[in-house]
Amino acid sequence: MADQFIGFDLSTQQLKGIIVKSDLKLVYEGKVDFDADLAKYGIEKGVLTNPAEGEVFAPVAMWLEAIDLVLQRLKEQGADFSKVQGISGAGMQHGTVFWSRDAATLLGGLDAGKTLLEQLEGGAKGERRGAFSHPFSPNWQDASTQEQCEKFDVALKNPETLAEATGSKAHHRFSGPQIFRFHQKYPEAYKATSRISLVSSFIASIFLGKVAPWDIGDVCGANLWDIKNGRWHEDLLALAAGDEGVEDLKGKLGNVPEDGGSSFGTISPYFVKRYGFPSSAQIIAFTGDNPSTILALPLRSSDAIVSLGTSTTFLMSTPQYKPDPAYHFMNHPTTAGLYMFMLCYKNGGLAREHIRDAINKLSSAGDSKTWDLFNETAISSPVLGQNDPSSDPMRLGLFFPRPEIVPNVKAGTWRFLYKDGQLSAVPPPGAQGKTEDKSWPIPQADARAILESQFLSLRLRSQNLVERQGDLPPQPRRIYMVGGGAANSAIAELAGEVLGGADGVYKLDIGGNACALGAAYKAAWGVQRREGEKFEDFLEARWNEETFVKKICEGYRKGTWERYGEALKGFAAVEQRAIEERGESKMAEENAGGKVS
Repeated sequence: MADQFIGFDLSTQQLKGIIVKSDLKLVYEGKVDFDADLAKYGIEKGVLTNPAEGEVFAPVAMWLEAIDLVLQRLKEQGADFSKVQGISGAGMQHGTVFWSRDAATLLGGLDAGKTLLEQLEGGAKGERRGAFSHPFSPNWQDASTQEQCEKFDVALKNPETLAEATGSKAHHRFSGPQIFRFHQKYPEAYKATSRISLVSSFIASIFLGKVAPWDIGDVCGANLWDIKNGRWHEDLLALAAGDEGVEDLKGKLGNVPEDGGSSFGTISPYFVKRYGFPSSAQIIAFTGDNPSTILALPLRSSDAIVSLGTSTTFLMSTPQYKPDPAYHFMNHPTTAGLYMFMLCYKNGGLAREHIRDAINKLSSAGDSKTWDLFNETAISSPVLGQNDPSSDPMRLGLFFPRPEIVPNVKAGTWRFLYKDGQLSAVPPPGAQGKTEDKSWPIPQADARAILESQFLSLRLRSQNLVERQGDLPPQPRRIYMVGGGAANSAIAELAGEVLGGADGVYKLDIGGNACALGAAYKAAWGVQRREGEKFEDFLEARWNEETFVKKICEGYRKGTWERYGEALKGFAAVEQRAIEERGESKMAEENAGGKVS
């Protein structure tokens, strides 16, 4: 029975392909690791770099080779592609691929007896024109567009109005500034470009056999899309297009379908003849990696995913559009009327590890990397460091071993006591790691303070987007923890205490497959949905929660949650103090990336 669906995930370091059945059970998984399998391209961690200009990019030819290779590996596992009804995928956000004027002809006339690489890559020294006007795609880590970002930030007056229009202020990695710089640096290549794809629509194009449209969610990672009006923002297109003009760039970008489950058409004959796909297999809109992640479970309005890796990423589905330069809003990849809210922090696991190590060094644990003492210290410490809330000040701090973008400050540590609306700074520790201020023993008090700090920042920025949950005040319905930190019981406990969660805090365990699973589920929904059936309803009817989700603690605790609400004003004042001391209005962003572990 033909009842299978493929989801692809093209990330910085690998291409993954998975196959699920119509009941959404995973049956096959294959991957290509770029460093291990395609080292001949000279890449390291999937990319090439030009440090002099802050450029980070990948060879598109490597991705072509990886597509054939991942399909071969799935076939070797026993996958029968003749059973596949639909294909979708996820691509790392913000990367751009530049197609040549020969692309349409080459994509539409592929010979099943040859590889994609042989037919689409350009020949050496211009012997044969290929499908690309530029051989590389800028990666989300690229930081070469500071000049262009500054022009984007003032194009509509200021970063606030840019965020209001496009969902984000200007970022180095975003496609608009990247296209603007490409146009300036390679004017002839820009003129020779027929179409521009995102990484997601690039891989969709390969399977479709013609250049595919951008996805309604992924288009929001460009600083070019007018989200509220559902169209390209002509003033921003004019900035990126320069002398070539808005209509020329519009033609390169193409139209964006509003339906995230729409079929772009049937699969290219190349894959029918070479791999045995049915000619009826549908290509469903491919989206970005972050939008695809929220499709890996039936995320309801006000549900939140907290990814706790080296960095911290917060994703939430919300019907409210309240953009701000500090975070990102995108169209929901499947559900009209919903938006994806995203916060990205560079400081996450590394900051917690610094305090863990400092605590262990004071004990018999020494240089151990165990979390036991850190967890015990955090949980046994009183809420906000207050033994007596009526008289003791709150402990509020920021712990940034790396420069941060939320808020936009240099690396540093700030500790304050907050009482009666007043902040008082805690003196930094002496050479022996001690402080005379007994109200904040260092590093012991830092264990709870850093977890409170990280979750207070999430609550501060999401508090106006959550809804009332029955009789409970506005807060997340559920909190799903993913990534390395999700296994830590103390972190989960503090997440529930600070953020709430009417239905509790859950650990989501889908391995490293979130993006690919979300894409496969999207393919199944796009092909099999009934008229008007929402993605969340389709998925919930088939999704086996017991397989992937485990409730690890309660969320909302009456009294405790309210105390953290009282702390938000003080926490905002701590952030403002840090900005005044170490902020830089035009600090070059070391991109947070927003990758979900």
